[in-house]
This record gives sequence, structure tokens and C-alpha cells, in this order.
Amino acid sequence: MSDRIQIVCPHCDAANRVPVDRDAAAGKCGRCGEPLFTGKPAALTTARFGKHLANSDIPIVADFWASWCGPCRAMAPIFDAAAKSLEPRARFVKIDVDAEPALAQQFGVRGIPALFLFKDGKVAAHHSGLADASLLRRWVETNAA
Repeated sequence: MSDRIQIVCPHCDAANRVPVDRDAAAGKCGRCGEPLFTGKPAALTTARFGKHLANSDIPIVADFWASWCGPCRAMAPIFDAAAKSLEPRARFVKIDVDAEPALAQQFGVRGIPALFLFKDGKVAAHHSGLADASLLRRWVETNAA
């Protein structure tokens, strides 16, 4: 087992190697100096999402959403609270399907909100529709390194 994990910065998308015996929540990016975890989901574009997916050793929980979607607006505070309580064991990201339709199509998003768990760059789980915090917690607890 490696003594370091790779975490992608939510601000500049640089890959950072963090010793496993250090508190990743207190880590700062080696490139931009910003915190590696903010307790808030990171809004990502297709290009940025690709960098996180390819370079992250921690699970990524993605919320595919749209601003006009009522269930998405209801899901937002649940997702935000999960990011606050479950980081740094996972990275929480939001993908706006109106701004990134190709990314939504790539993962077969047909209805929103659509939640995905990515582990080692691949889809490990997905859920369509509104979800509760226990689903997100279960995903992170069973897939965190």
C-alpha cells in the first residue's frame, strides 16, 4: 500500500500527493496554495471533471443537476451537507447538465438529479432522483480508501 494518496485541487485541478498519515482536510495545494477541501461541492466542467477522474485516489461523488429542476434544488442542501461532513474521504462535485450536455450523455444521464459514485476512474454506483444523506454516506464509507 502506498504511503501517499493523490488528491486533485478543486481550485486549479493540480494533482497533489498527500501522506496518508496527515490530515488531508488541512492540506493545501502545492500549486495554488488553496485548501484541498472546502466542505463544499466543486462545480466542474467536462475538462476539469476529466482531470479529477483521471488523477484522484479518493472516490468522487457527482451530482448531475440543472438550475430549473425542482428536485435538483431540493437535493442541493443534502449534497452540500454531505460534502461538509464526508470530505476528505471523498470529493463532491456538481455537473450542470445544461452547461455540460456531452458529459451527461457520456454517463447516460436521462433524468436529474442523477448521482454517481466514481472509484478508480470508473462508475461504482449511480442513483437517479432525489436521495437522502444516508445513501451518500453509505457510498463513501464502502468506497473510501
